[in-house]
Formats: sequence, C-alpha cells, structure tokens
Amino acid sequence: MEKPDKKIAVVIVAAGRGTRVGGEVPKQWRMLRGQSVAKRSMDAFANHPEIDQLILVLHPDDIQSDLWPRQPRAEIVNGGDTRKASVLAGLQVLAKDVDLVLIHDAARPLVSSTIIDRVLDALTNAPAAAPAIAMTDALWHGTDGFVTGNRDRANLYRAQTPQGFHLDQILAAHIADNSDASDDVEVAQRAGMDVKIVEGEERNLKITTEADFIKAETMLSDTMDIRTGNGFDVHRFGAGDSVILCGVTIAHDRTLQGHSDADVGMHALTDAIYGALADGDIGQHFPPTDPQWRGAASRIFLEDAVARANVRGFSLSNADVTLICEEPKIAPHSRDMAKELAQIMGVSADRISVKATTSERLGFTGRGEGIAASATATLVKI
Repeated sequence: MEKPDKKIAVVIVAAGRGTRVGGEVPKQWRMLRGQSVAKRSMDAFANHPEIDQLILVLHPDDIQSDLWPRQPRAEIVNGGDTRKASVLAGLQVLAKDVDLVLIHDAARPLVSSTIIDRVLDALTNAPAAAPAIAMTDALWHGTDGFVTGNRDRANLYRAQTPQGFHLDQILAAHIADNSDASDDVEVAQRAGMDVKIVEGEERNLKITTEADFIKAETMLSDTMDIRTGNGFDVHRFGAGDSVILCGVTIAHDRTLQGHSDADVGMHALTDAIYGALADGDIGQHFPPTDPQWRGAASRIFLEDAVARANVRGFSLSNADVTLICEEPKIAPHSRDMAKELAQIMGVSADRISVKATTSERLGFTGRGEGIAASATATLVKI
C-alpha cells in the first residue's frame, strides 16, 4: 500500500466475557496454537509498519490479570459495560495528532496485513471503510425451527473488522450516539458517514463458538512458518565487582570485558534471533569498531533483533539460553533473568528458559577465565 501521510492508531476491543464459547477464561485469552487469541490480534497490528499507536481495551477484572500476554506497544484502557462503551473509551485516549483509527475485535485473531492495507487505502478517499464478504448462501427466515420464508441475498454482506475511520468523525459519532448499535459502521451510518466496503477474507473469522477454534486451528496449520536459530558468545573476565547476565546485575569479584556491557547471555540470544531470520549477527548490525556502542546496554541489540522479526511478521515462540561458567552461581538468578528477557521481547516469562552448566573445570571457562553462552530461539510466522 502507499503510505498515507497521516498518523494511524488502532483500538482493539478485548473487554468481552465470551460466554457463548464456554471455557474457564474469556475466549480472547484462550490459547490458539501456542498464543492467545488476543495476542495474535495485537501482534497483527503491532507488527504492521503503518500503525503508530495501539490501544487495548480490557475488562476491569483483567487489568491486573496474568491471563493476557503483555504487548510492549499496547496502551491499556478500562472497558465499559457494552462493546460500544469500550470503543468510546479507547477512542477518547488516542493521541490528539491521530488522524485515522482502526477498530478491531480481539476475537478476530487471523486478520491479515492485506486487509489492514485495504482499509487504510480506502480511507484516502472515504470517511469510513470496512471489510466484508458478499453473501453466497441462500438466506431463510425461520420460526420455531421451520423455514418460513426466503430473503434475496443480493447486496448482502458479512461484516468484519478492522473498521476504519477518520478519528474526529467517528469520535463525534460515538459521543452523540445513544443507540445499541451492533458495530462501529452502524454508528458511522447513523451519523451520516459514507462507509466504503473493501474485500474481506474467510480467514478473518470471528471466534464465537468452539467450532470456530477448530477452524482457526486448521487455518493456522496450513500457513505456519517456523524458524530456529542458534547463537554463541564468549567474554573474558577483567577487573571489576559485578557481571551483567541476561539483563541482571550479579555481584562478583570480576566483570566481563567487551565493547558493550558484555552481557554474554543476551548477545547469544540476539544472535540466535538474527540467525533464525538469516539476518547476520550483532557484529554486522552493531560493529565493535563503532564508538557509539561502547558500553551500550545489550538490550538495545536484543530489541533490534525482535523488531526485525516483528517487521517480517514473526513472533517469538520460545527461547533457551545456557550460560557456561564455574562462577558466579546462576541458579539463584535464572528466574529473574527469564523475566527480564521476556519483558524486553514482549512475551510471557514461561516462554524463556535460562539455565547454567559448568565445563567440568576444562577449557577457559573451567579455568575461570570467562563465561560462554549458547542460545536457541524459535520464531513463528502465521
């Protein structure tokens, strides 16, 4: 798509309870091939290059819950008693310089960048746009389980999200509207806005029943791209009083030497992600000959690797880091390390493993001359 010269935001509505599908948790927090429904929806927009601001509207009971996976780009807003109230809450916190807004149901986890592009393209010459699929099946009226009539399917569509609008117009429409509108297009129409229809996709289904989970699982199995990369790094000890490993500072009688902060674990993990992308290594992206990286925090490198993966449509499935040293002791800090790496990469800590081993007093690590680290990262693209 041609990039619009406007600031674009998305409001993702995830405040519903999803009672029709059943289960112990609302449907948006149920897992779908290793990621929650809402996480897949969030990532689709967080990874889209045209989205400048991302609002996630949650039920108040979920704000402090561990159910929902944190997305670094998402700003959290309390939802209302209805979907319409939740949308308005999201619209009202958007940055004042936002021009266009997309409103998306978190329960549509397989939305594609193609649909997002179509809606944004349509907004260049229309005040509102939304994806839909033309009806092809026969339509009946029914009463008490029996067919009572037929309806012409011509010019009928199944509505989808994201539905896109010029922010000033849809915000004013929501503030003025007191109806129980079924979606934001209905609100826009009540305000006199013309809504352009763009082509939707069968894949962009809304999770409503258990059967929809099965459909989504099948669709994902047909399109999954899984990549694994390995990383390895070594740093020698020098004079100092602490080491930084996987983002955690540990008191020690020496420090690790390097051009940056010498976080050997984070360097290995960063190279593992670059490797999965076939995108070089730290030395290529952050040359040690460049003085601007002297003493730099290694999270800068890891954030770059994750951003490169996200831009190409990949999410981190899991990562495993092994630190090889005689000292310091790693086990007391491994959980904090996993949490720190997870926070940087925008995933839950249960997807990150940090552990340690010795080299049985053999080699340079066995002699206490330094620390080595190996890492494996798996990326998934849907």
